Amino acid sequence: MDRIISALTFKREVYAEVEHDDSFTSTAWIIVAVVSFLNALGSGTSDNILNWLINALGGAVFAILGFAIAAFVIDLVGRTVFRAESSFSEVVRTVGLAYVWQVFGVLGTLGVFIPLLLCVVGPVKFVAWILWVISAFIAVKEALDLEWLQTIITVVLGWVAFFIVVLIGGLILGALGFAGAALFGAF
Repeated sequence: MDRIISALTFKREVYAEVEHDDSFTSTAWIIVAVVSFLNALGSGTSDNILNWLINALGGAVFAILGFAIAAFVIDLVGRTVFRAESSFSEVVRTVGLAYVWQVFGVLGTLGVFIPLLLCVVGPVKFVAWILWVISAFIAVKEALDLEWLQTIITVVLGWVAFFIVVLIGGLILGALGFAGAALFGAF
């Protein structure tokens, strides 16, 4: 919990600490999984709670897959293009800790229960996203020990990979949703 609080308060040292702590790898994956689910839960709504949970679970799976591919791309670009001395696990640990900022996406569920709050939730989620971006840059800089421009290039390439996976996942889930609706509507 101290590390999460340190990440939320932009303490750079915590990223250097988790970079070298092999035991934090599973914790980083748990953070990514839980936060991805909560974020997906806050991103969608449905009249049927079961559909809402299934969609959130599917969204979380693609977000975790996107995270893994982004971490792979960040590590690969860092090592091959910029000669960073890092490993996939180090990137997962540092960026996984930075991912904690995405937990604020769960605030979107408030709009389901109190629609008037949507005017507040949107800006709060946007600010949390900006803070996650800042935190991710700090995390990657610590993991790869790159200059800022190299860090920015590496992170942007990782995010492109992440967003492609999440976009494809959204298209797949959307197609399955429409197919499911058509199938059940036929009966």
